[in-house]
Amino acid sequence: MAWKTLDDMELDGKRVLTRVDINVPVENGEVTDATRIERVCATVQDILARGGTPVLLAHFGRPKGKVVPEMSLKMLLPALEAAFGTKVHFATLDEAEGVIDACDKGHVVLLENTRFEPGEEKNDPELAKTYAKLGDVYCNDAFSAAHRAHASTEALAHLLPACAGRLMQAELEALEAALGTPKRPVLAVVGGAKVSTKLELLGNLVEKVDILVIGGGMANTFLAAQGLDVGKSLCEHDMTGTAKEIAEKAASTGCEILLPRDVVVAREFRENAPSEVVKAEECPADAMILDAGPDSVAHVEQAIDRAETLIWNGPLGAFEIAPFDTATNAAAAHAAKATASGKLVSVAGGGDTVAALNKAGASDDFTYISTAGGAFLEWMEGKVLPGVAALG
Repeated sequence: MAWKTLDDMELDGKRVLTRVDINVPVENGEVTDATRIERVCATVQDILARGGTPVLLAHFGRPKGKVVPEMSLKMLLPALEAAFGTKVHFATLDEAEGVIDACDKGHVVLLENTRFEPGEEKNDPELAKTYAKLGDVYCNDAFSAAHRAHASTEALAHLLPACAGRLMQAELEALEAALGTPKRPVLAVVGGAKVSTKLELLGNLVEKVDILVIGGGMANTFLAAQGLDVGKSLCEHDMTGTAKEIAEKAASTGCEILLPRDVVVAREFRENAPSEVVKAEECPADAMILDAGPDSVAHVEQAIDRAETLIWNGPLGAFEIAPFDTATNAAAAHAAKATASGKLVSVAGGGDTVAALNKAGASDDFTYISTAGGAFLEWMEGKVLPGVAALG
């Protein structure tokens, strides 16, 4: 691998500038979901155990280069101290040098929101130099921000000995296993509302994977491209030409595309709305497709049984409301079972995907679940991520 990890670094007595993603949900000053904080613990504790001082760089919200008091990272101190089990000192960039110098061994320093600095999102080299003076080693543990070329994710990495943190390392190793040098056959499940948001993804995947399952509203666009009437379903009729091109590209690369064979339709979009299962080509004109049917699910499960590697992004239906979560839940449970039995390497990512797999109770058995949204998608699209490239 082209990038270094913490194992390659001498950390004893060193100040380790550590870029983390702790952009967590907060209500009334309280952290409501500490998952992202928990996921950086391994890196922070590793640096501490080896005699280093972690100096955390992180963003919060979108203050656009201005100081917005309600977006100060100071409010995260109690949650960080609870997770790390040690004292965390807070400093603005102006105070940073003094606070870091006075920091006792075994403690952590948290710098104020990087996005309060006008140069952060411009990848300003002068701001990166200011950061660099505060540390001896740079560690990037924020894969979810790696698709952004910002001063704390890209420019800074060129100024100090640089490595990936434990979370970043796990993410990159999982993605390399899924798309870089995977065990074949490789199956991709791609769902979601719109083809237009996942064009580059689909175009890249049909060159990389052996089987591609298309679900959600996207599937309706592909069905319409085959000349099927999808009634009042969510469908991008202006994208049917593009859907045909993707299908033709798949045929030329030997990638098998699986679309729903049967569908669950309803007249209204609400919890437990009356619904029925019909063949994909028999959607009533006044109904909308809200999920894949049982025959389609069986077809997806057979594809999972054939695969050695699975990449999952997006639900198969309107998973937020029952009974239109049935296909997503069933396929996710099947993939989880295959993974738990050692037959499948499964990697999933993207906001809706994580929510859907959690709802299905399948997350714990997947090989790796990425909490990164945009970065995970851009990696799947085959793009070079600036924050990762800078570590090389």
